[in-house]
Amino acid sequence: MTHTPALRPAWTPLTIFLMVLGFIAFWPLGLAMLAYILWGDRWPEFRRQAGEFKRGFAWDCGPGAHQSRSHGGYGGSSGNAAFDEYRTRELKRLQEERRRLEEERQEFESFMRNLRMARDKEEFDRFMAERRARGTTGPGSEGPIDV
Repeated sequence: MTHTPALRPAWTPLTIFLMVLGFIAFWPLGLAMLAYILWGDRWPEFRRQAGEFKRGFAWDCGPGAHQSRSHGGYGGSSGNAAFDEYRTRELKRLQEERRRLEEERQEFESFMRNLRMARDKEEFDRFMAERRARGTTGPGSEGPIDV
């Protein structure tokens, strides 16, 4: 007698029943069960590949997120010391370029903020000059206020 689990990624009566029940109760559950039946035996392989893919994607993290790795914090060794040194040097250069561009972006945002403030002040000063020219100086004044 073999002891195989009843709920395994295969077309067993239990998995078919759970899939149909899932579709009846809430269709995403049935779809999840169908995916388990079709690809459940490959999940450990998918997880391993996803981990390798994530580790290979050094630039998807923010600055400094991969500093704990070897060779200057940028991935593992390729086995070639000259290439590793070149890669480390280029990645540092790119990181410095990214920092410089970020500083320029902040300076430009500050410039635009000051430009908007100057434009708003100019418009406000023009409004106040027109208001004074009409003779209405404030909320307590005696003259008619045109709106």
